[in-house]
Formats: sequence, C-alpha cells, structure tokens
Amino acid sequence: MFLLAIESSCDETSAAVCVNGKIQSNVVATQLVHEQYGGVVPELASRAHQQRIVPVVERALSEANIQKNALNAVAFTRGPGLLGSLLVGASFAKALALALDIPLIEVHHMQAHVLAHFIEPPVPEFPFLCLTVSGGHTQIVLVRDPADMEIIGQTQDDAVGEAFDKTAKLLGLPYPGGPLIDRYARQGNPEAFRFPEVEMPGLDFSFSGIKTAFLYFLRDQTRQNPDFIEQNLPDICAGIQKTLVGILLTKLRKAARQTGIREVALAGGVSANSGLRTALTEMGQKEGWNVYIPRFEYCTDNAAMIAMAAHFKYLKGEFTSQEVSPLPRW
Repeated sequence: MFLLAIESSCDETSAAVCVNGKIQSNVVATQLVHEQYGGVVPELASRAHQQRIVPVVERALSEANIQKNALNAVAFTRGPGLLGSLLVGASFAKALALALDIPLIEVHHMQAHVLAHFIEPPVPEFPFLCLTVSGGHTQIVLVRDPADMEIIGQTQDDAVGEAFDKTAKLLGLPYPGGPLIDRYARQGNPEAFRFPEVEMPGLDFSFSGIKTAFLYFLRDQTRQNPDFIEQNLPDICAGIQKTLVGILLTKLRKAARQTGIREVALAGGVSANSGLRTALTEMGQKEGWNVYIPRFEYCTDNAAMIAMAAHFKYLKGEFTSQEVSPLPRW
C-alpha cells in the first residue's frame, strides 16, 4: 500500500510517503518569514504553502522512489489549524486524489501527533497515556487503540507551548522563543527564581496565570535593575521551564496513578523540549513507567505522523469524500 500524506496546519509545509506502514520519506519546509513578526501570520503562511506544496510533494515522492500513479491513497490534515493553511493542503490532496481516482483520507492533527509513536520502534502497548503538548494544545489523552482516544485532561486557557513563547517574548527573545528558553535553561540554575503554579481541579491545566505572574516578576525586577534580564537570562529561563514542566508532569503522574496505566508517551511540538524529555524520563524511572518519546523530527509538525494515522484508517477503509472541507477548530 502506497500512501502520500500532506501536512499544512500551520507554518510547516510537509509531505511524506508511507509504504505498508513504513515511512519512506518525510520532507518538511519551514517558513522563516514569520520570525520578523514575532508569530505566525496566517495570510503569509497560506501563501507560503501555495508556493512550496508542489516541490515538497515532488521531493517526497522522489526520495521514496515512488511515481504518483503508484499511489493507493492521499491523506491530508483536515484540522485543527489555520484555515488558510489547511485549505491549501486539503485542496491539493483532493485534486490529486481526484486526478488519480484514488481514495482520500482526512486526518486529525492531534491524533496524528499521538500516532507518531508508531512510526518506528519501540512502540507503546494499548492502552497508554499520551501527554500531547504544542503551541495550541495541552492534553492528557487515554489511547485505547488508534481509533479510540479520550481526552481526560486539558488546558482551560492557554497551551503550554504558547506559555513558552510568550514568556520568551517578554524576555526579548525572537520567535519562536520556546526553543531558546530551552537552550538558555541548560546553562541556568532552575532554583534561582521560582514562579507560582495555578492548581486546577482534576487533570486539567491552566497557564494564563503563570504568564501574568512572570510579567509582573520581570516588571518589578527591571524597575530595580534595568539590566536584570541580561544578567540573569539563563537562570530565569531555567526557572520558568522547570515550573512549566512541573505543571505538566504533576498532572500526568496523577493521571497514571488514577488509571493504573504504566505505558506513558509524549507527543507534540513541545515534546522536543530537552527539559521536559529529561524530566519525564526521570519520573518514569521513579514511577515504574515505560516511557516513549519520539525522535525530534517526529515531534514538531510533519507529514510522517499524518501518514501513520492515515495508514490505520486505510486498513479500516475509512475514506472521505471530495466534499470534505477543513475544520480549523476540529
């Protein structure tokens, strides 16, 4: 079974080829134009997708040594994401599937992040818990099988990825700031500065309060010392990263103890954070979990995860019609 997958939910144009459940190519084109604006500009993102989707798809097919006529299905991200970006990927996938007279498969972006764990071994056993963390989502997902997922905890306001980026912006770091927080944190003392954590009931999260507290912290410190940020940047980054990671793992541990599940996975763009990866590994050893963390290239938005999700759908014959349209808030 030869499957082409397309990911275009935000600012990454990506295409991948999957052959019988094995990823043969995974091409990702990153949009650098957004750096000067401090965040993703939807209109610019959709224009960049239009420019790049054809060469990205052609390269993915070339690297997999597959001709278009050999494809058995085309998959695409239906949502959630930016409407303009999703439209580009969906329109291309629909046109290609129609031209080749092959099935079309819609994929939920966040489900694909979870199923990225099946791209290469070791893979988690069902059921497992997946902490799915990105710029737009923060969820604890109970995964019973590829088609049966239940969100048992999620953020009630901002996503943790947004919290990383917004705190980085307050520090004067360029976009995307999350990876820079991680980089500076490796050089700092996480105990030098402490920040409050908002306690939410159950397994839910909240990150809006910590962003406000961080804003006031910087305001008060820079009033006393205008050079405070420059003089203490690694320690500040280490402190805020430890706080955000601590919030995530406290809830994950609670979920594991409540469900009795010891298979624990990490997914989403924020799962590339080295502090989170290290802390989860250490907690897993203490709690007796089997911990699964994808390679960096499968953490951020990519078409390989879309292909893997589509592979499971193809086996069940779950196809969609040409009338399908993007769902930005799916």
